[in-house]
Amino acid sequence: MSKYDILFIGTAIVDSIIRGFDPEPVSATGYRAESGSLHIGGEAVNGSITAAKLGMKTAILCALGNDAAGDMIENALTAYGVDTGLIVRSDDHPTPVTTMFVAEDGSRKSITNKAHRYNFHPEQYMEALSDTREVVLGSLFRAPFDDPAVARQVVAAASERDVLIFADTKLPNFTKRKLEDYADSLPLIDCITPNEDEARYCSGEDDPEKMAEAFLDAGVRSVIIKLGGKGCFFKSREESLYLPPYEIEAVDASGAGDNFLAGYVSEVLRGSSVRSALTFANACGALCTTAVGACTALRDRQQVEEWVRSKSRS
Repeated sequence: MSKYDILFIGTAIVDSIIRGFDPEPVSATGYRAESGSLHIGGEAVNGSITAAKLGMKTAILCALGNDAAGDMIENALTAYGVDTGLIVRSDDHPTPVTTMFVAEDGSRKSITNKAHRYNFHPEQYMEALSDTREVVLGSLFRAPFDDPAVARQVVAAASERDVLIFADTKLPNFTKRKLEDYADSLPLIDCITPNEDEARYCSGEDDPEKMAEAFLDAGVRSVIIKLGGKGCFFKSREESLYLPPYEIEAVDASGAGDNFLAGYVSEVLRGSSVRSALTFANACGALCTTAVGACTALRDRQQVEEWVRSKSRS
């Protein structure tokens, strides 16, 4: 028996979320906004917490500074039942803090800083892969996986242990990378999950079918294009399908993709079909957008299942 169902590897940050920012100054240096709040975030944090809420045994491998932001993240992970034993804490680098401006429709823009370029090497801790059934890399093109050599070592170690491998993507920020930079890793990845902008960046295409083909041609076994308000598109060599979105009033889209992916990988472990897993994942992503913060709205698997049933009846 594996110690974990899913191991999430990637960033852990604190999000300072500003809603309703008014660009008109009220004084020489002062501005107003509807609200400001602090939330834990980062794809590995969001994914591990969501999967834990859905009943999975989850763990996170990430780096945190020995600072108040790091304490905030680790305490929250523990409270949600995520195994924090693999977290690497250091005085050498601060915990990243992101400032996010959220518009009325839930769309957002973020400001990163040099702390997001932390020198973390997950490939040094690959013994942890012997204790898990799935691993989620979040995200290619961003630290720590902005280094293709690091990504290669991690996916190779997972493949050697017959661990299912999922990889999310982000648009590059500090280090410019292209899909072809990861050519030796992609054939080992069971599923990659870019959003529409990331898929366009990687493929040079605008049509989801052609975007997906570019990833399959690069060797990935399956791909999910997250289309936001337009749903999602899945493609492998055996099948392809499109699922429309759920109609919902979005408040904050922060972490919606991470909730989606956590829902999908959780259902894959439960033996669900691709369509059923995507339906569940769509619901997780949609629910996430109904409250401010990536880990706020979704409570548990029962809530998601009841929400899916209610939408199917409407």
